[in-house]
Order: sequence, then structure tokens, then C-alpha cells
Amino acid sequence: MLRRIGNLIGNPPAATCGRSPKRGLARCASRGRIVNPPQVKTTVTRPVCPVPTFGPIIGDRMVNELPAVVRELGGEPVLGRCLRTDLDLQAAIREGLPQRVVEEVMAGAGITLKELAATLDLSARSLQRRRREGRLARTESDRLYRLARIVALAKHYLGDEETATRWLKRPNRALGGPKPLDLIDTELGARRVENVLGRIAYGGVS
Repeated sequence: MLRRIGNLIGNPPAATCGRSPKRGLARCASRGRIVNPPQVKTTVTRPVCPVPTFGPIIGDRMVNELPAVVRELGGEPVLGRCLRTDLDLQAAIREGLPQRVVEEVMAGAGITLKELAATLDLSARSLQRRRREGRLARTESDRLYRLARIVALAKHYLGDEETATRWLKRPNRALGGPKPLDLIDTELGARRVENVLGRIAYGGVS
């Protein structure tokens, strides 16, 4: 009987681990160790403008060309908004693009204010006045977008900015002789330039 009692006293049942309410730590009584509870790392993500890749020039390409066009217009810092879709861009054009877009497009195309006015069939004096005001008119915004679209496509398909701006300013046999920039004053002319750029992309013309 005494031996049985001794066995019971010398071999107590295994202790279980509990949690300390004061320190928030798990204490294992059987081993005398304190184990920190697992920590969960959290990350904060911020919404950003999606940047799709450039797609083929033939067919519906608005979604693919949009990021490049937005960059030519000055990007979010100049536009003051994140343009994710063609509907976003359409709304911005209707409201009137910020006047800083004029400088951005001129720099991207490598042209002067006088050349810009001639290319878009706008008054140079009107553009100069708009540069001192808050926003451009809807018509001016639409034509600046048209030029930015052509410049973005030219840079992408011709490989670099210098080659693209040079190509836009030179007479083009595939267009029947005029310079590409001379045709952007109308949407139909801009589409002709886009078609030639598409053929260049597939090795059809130079």
C-alpha cells in the first residue's frame, strides 16, 4: 500500500499548458517554458491604376493603349485623377483637360506651340490663353488626346521617342506624301496614320 502511494506521489499526472491572462503568454507547466503566441503580420494595400500591356493596333485597342496615352498627357500628377478605363478618359475630356497637358503633349511630340496649333487646327493665341487658365475647352481636349494617342502609338511601334518624333514630321509615301502630323487635325486623318503604324508593326511599310 505504501509503495502504491509513493508511486502516485512520485509520478504526478502530466501537466497541461495554460494561458496567462496577465501577460498574454502560453505557459507550459510541465517544462517551465514560456512560449510567445504566434504573431499575425498584416499588410496594407493601396489602390493603384492598372497598367495593361500594349496590344495590337488592329481592332479594339482602347484598353491596351490607355496607359501610354495617359502618360503622354502627363499622367495622374497632371490630370489630377487616375484614368482606368476609356469611360474615365472620356469624362476627363468632356470636363476639359488641365492646361498643363499642353506642355506635356508638346514635349512628348517634340513640337512648338505654333506647330501644335497647326497640327490640331487650333488658334495658337487661344492655346496660349488656355495655358494661363484652369482647363481647356472640350474640343481642344479632344484634339490633344488625339495627338497624344498618335504619339504614344508611334513611340511604341517605332521603338523610341527620337525615331517616333522624326517619323511624325517627315513626308510619308504610305500616306500619299503628307507628314503624319499634318493629318491629325481630323479623326479620319488620325486613323490613316494609325493604320500605317499598324502596318509598320507587322513589317508591311516603313
